[in-house]
Amino acid sequence: QVQLVESGGGLVQPGGSLRLSCAASGFTFSNYAMSWVRQAPGKGLEWVSAITSGGGSTSYVDSVKGRFTISRDNAKNALYLQMNSLKPEDTAVYYCTKYRSSWYRYGMDYWGKGTLVTVSS
Repeated sequence: QVQLVESGGGLVQPGGSLRLSCAASGFTFSNYAMSWVRQAPGKGLEWVSAITSGGGSTSYVDSVKGRFTISRDNAKNALYLQMNSLKPEDTAVYYCTKYRSSWYRYGMDYWGKGTLVTVSS
């Protein structure tokens, strides 16, 4: 079965960096677009970033552009999110998600359990 397992969250000071990882299994990882979605405490879900199956195209929400970088290693079935210049408003549970196609459209069909990122001094 499809499994998405996030790791790399934690407590970081404002201005710091974290790298999130997502280990994927149970499907042909290289065939599907992937994304990161976050949920801040007491707020709704917010799409953060997506990447096509081959990694050739990426997209970001405006609030993280220039600070976050999404990438993937299809040989390792892994998705990453490099987060730099972190702000308190980036505090959230970050979820790794799988799209239904090779492009980031047609919706997401699987989600991981999430990893908590807390940005605080």
